Amino acid sequence: MKYIQKSAEPNSLSTWKIKQGAKIPTWKSFGRTVVKGQLLEILLKEQGYICCYCGVAIDKGNCHYEHFKPQGIDETVRFDYFNLIVSCEGEDDKPRVPVHCGYQKDNWYDKKLLVSTLIANCGEFFKYSAAGEILPTEETSKKVAAETTIEKLALNIPKLQRMRKAAIDAELELLVDEDFNEEEIRNIIKDYLELNDDGKYQPFCATIVYILENYYL
Repeated sequence: MKYIQKSAEPNSLSTWKIKQGAKIPTWKSFGRTVVKGQLLEILLKEQGYICCYCGVAIDKGNCHYEHFKPQGIDETVRFDYFNLIVSCEGEDDKPRVPVHCGYQKDNWYDKKLLVSTLIANCGEFFKYSAAGEILPTEETSKKVAAETTIEKLALNIPKLQRMRKAAIDAELELLVDEDFNEEEIRNIIKDYLELNDDGKYQPFCATIVYILENYYL
């Protein structure tokens, strides 16, 4: 899981909310506005075009708006910019049904047990194996929340394990082919932590950074 640093609320959303007055419009009615489309692009750029939970690559065609605290249990957060993120569709290959991330989470929410991608140390809750597993940290104060988040969002299903392993293997093959020293590996890590020239993070960048930092330095 990678930290999402929120920017200021877009002026277009702020202006639209002011026009609504005290009422809270439905999400369906919001869908008929130009603002919604603009907002999606802003959120995608903010996240570097990776899923807020699993880290897979996303774009406008394969993602959905995610309310970190579900609007289904608290309508006051429906248009709270600092509660809005973007999740992958979380589909399995066959049948094509959501099996992980935002749609799997649905209306579940527990402030103490759901690790927030909006807090700077969210990555400290998880470990990764070379086999592509996501595992809870051994740190007592974080372990239960990590375990619960992995379970509720189905972040350790075989599909995601395979995808993470493929990303790890691709990077490790490069390391085997070249004799990288510590400084060069740190530079590789730096590249994974930063947006590329297209304004995107590498898919599963948090996973690869963990593997490199913990096994190659």
